[in-house]
Amino acid sequence: MIFVRNLTLDFQTPEGAHRVLDNISLEIADGEFVALMGANGSGKTSLARCLNGILTPTSGEVIVDGLNTRDARALIEIRRRLGMVFQNPDNQIVAPTVERELAFGMENLGVARAEMHQRVDMLLKLFHLETYRQQAPHVLSGGEKQRLALAAVMAMLPRHLIFDEPTSLLDYESRRQVLELMQQLVAAPNPFSEKPLTILLITQFPEEALFAKRLLVVDRGRLVMEGLPVEIFLQVDELRQLGLRSPIEFIVYNEFKKYGSEAPRLEDFLLDPIV
Repeated sequence: MIFVRNLTLDFQTPEGAHRVLDNISLEIADGEFVALMGANGSGKTSLARCLNGILTPTSGEVIVDGLNTRDARALIEIRRRLGMVFQNPDNQIVAPTVERELAFGMENLGVARAEMHQRVDMLLKLFHLETYRQQAPHVLSGGEKQRLALAAVMAMLPRHLIFDEPTSLLDYESRRQVLELMQQLVAAPNPFSEKPLTILLITQFPEEALFAKRLLVVDRGRLVMEGLPVEIFLQVDELRQLGLRSPIEFIVYNEFKKYGSEAPRLEDFLLDPIV
């Protein structure tokens, strides 16, 4: 479980303290797939970095599986349990070959060599990277690099995964592959643990948030909306005021409800979530 209690974060600027996160409280259950949206500068990435201890709250606390991010002794274990996949995979890929990239984190954790080889083989197969084992990561496509970055995080046996806008630099087909992989990871049994895998997806694309079971919306550092994605996306005008948009089918549905003589069914408007 991830608990966030009265989380407030201030950054110091030449003009004084700037409030980035303002008294946020939430819980994310084991095995839950949650999406997080907000306009640029709303605090999404800062919240994610508080969850794995990169940033320390000004006040309040973050508890990951009973471990407090304020406890410096717990940070290594928190970051093993809560992995992050960033927007640009080039920023987190460090090894000269795909195989070495998968082994890098395990070497730092002191994983036994036999176990390391077993995990690498499993990850190469699970993420469809077997043919690239000895290839340099820079020759991979954008989608393949993102799969490699995710596989390298998975090698450390995380319980929770944060994706920080992982598809914003990808083309349509690569976006689809990454999102379908997220669904598989949260739906299927975790191949490395008896515990289910938790996913927090930070995204600017409302179509991607439809994959999640719950949607969080932040605005100027505050948690302002929380609920089922379908229910939140029906609030077309409210989201527009926050600098966000609903998927196109919700916008069309909303217009029909405003001006149509007979209210249609939402199901008749729903499209492929990655259109």
